[in-house]
Amino acid sequence: MISIEEARQKILSYVGVLEPEEKPIMDSIGQVLAQDVYSDINVPPLDNSAMDGYAIQSASTKGTLKSNPIILKVIGEVAAGSISDKVVRLGTAIRIMTGAPIPAGADTVVQFEKTDEQERSSSGKTLDEIGIFEEAPADNNIRRAGEDIKKGDLVLKAGVVIRPQEVGLLASLGYARVAVIRRPVVAVLATGDELVNVGEPLPLGRIYNSNTYSIASQVVKYGGVPKILGIARDTIDALWGKISDGLDADMLITSAGVSMGDYDVVKDVLAQHGQIAFWTVSMKPGKPLAFGTLNSEDGRKVPHLGLPGNPVSSMVSFEQFASSAIFKMLGKKDIVKSTISAISESNVKNKDGRRVFTRVFVRKDGDQYYANSVGPQGSGILTSMGQANGLMITPEDVALTNIGDSVEVQMLDWTQEQS
Repeated sequence: MISIEEARQKILSYVGVLEPEEKPIMDSIGQVLAQDVYSDINVPPLDNSAMDGYAIQSASTKGTLKSNPIILKVIGEVAAGSISDKVVRLGTAIRIMTGAPIPAGADTVVQFEKTDEQERSSSGKTLDEIGIFEEAPADNNIRRAGEDIKKGDLVLKAGVVIRPQEVGLLASLGYARVAVIRRPVVAVLATGDELVNVGEPLPLGRIYNSNTYSIASQVVKYGGVPKILGIARDTIDALWGKISDGLDADMLITSAGVSMGDYDVVKDVLAQHGQIAFWTVSMKPGKPLAFGTLNSEDGRKVPHLGLPGNPVSSMVSFEQFASSAIFKMLGKKDIVKSTISAISESNVKNKDGRRVFTRVFVRKDGDQYYANSVGPQGSGILTSMGQANGLMITPEDVALTNIGDSVEVQMLDWTQEQS
């Protein structure tokens, strides 16, 4: 039986960063940028107005007061997306909208609120003249060309995880597609004679195949693409037949068949068609866990993670190992789930010196997090995972976590309530 860290290190040694692919920017969210992105343009491309107002020469406003406004002649109007062919000179103004290019000759923009435009409009006067209430300094309310991004700038470095912010940046540069590390395909297979597909009648003594759906959902959550293989019955031939269908994937995950029972044949298949790297990990739930490689017809060695059959054990084990493997294949830098510090609101016994993951609900009170057990912790109680948002960790060398102890919690998800 090996430690969680040893098991994770062994698994990660068998997977690497996948190759790049080119995708539409809207399909790249959550993926890692595969190459540096430079700008071919200035952003903004031209000097433009940061306000709705009047483009003028600042010298035209010298000495103006609200009680004695300077009157300028309005010689035109320019909207965003248009370019004025008129030149602003002393004593003249061009009405301008936010984002519109600054007309030739203008060096400042006076916003509407600092003019008499509203008074003129409400009294029915034409806007062929405008009164300016305050002196306007040069460069006021002007966004200069290249103020955000200059032509030739390195805008995004390879290795960045693409978020909506990065998509917006790419779009501002005119990129419709981008090179990213491709998502890993993860084949998912449930094993067991007792399993029934969802949507079918449930005979006495059988259970529905929930593991396939929880595991496949975790694959999606962490950025992979699940390939669902269905159910394999508890014989070596049946299991190998199903596994063979998934050997074109980047990784294969099975559930059940890794314990000591007569029908636990996953280890036998690994031994016959590949190799076993380790079996059993010092954790609870999730002790029976097998990892190795399977030989594909094209000579590849496909990493195979054999998760326990109990649904909670399967999901907790995925959180510790499969998530990190997917992150590494995606090219992400932070591949081990982080923890937060919290105060335990439950007593947890550690009877056999394994690392214990207790399903908890984490709440925040002021600046402090609190973690409370969601109830019975049996590895078959899947409802407990539905009630939990974190896994409270009791280390191998701690026999008892007491109420009030400071603990580490691995978050399953975050909501505004905890932030």
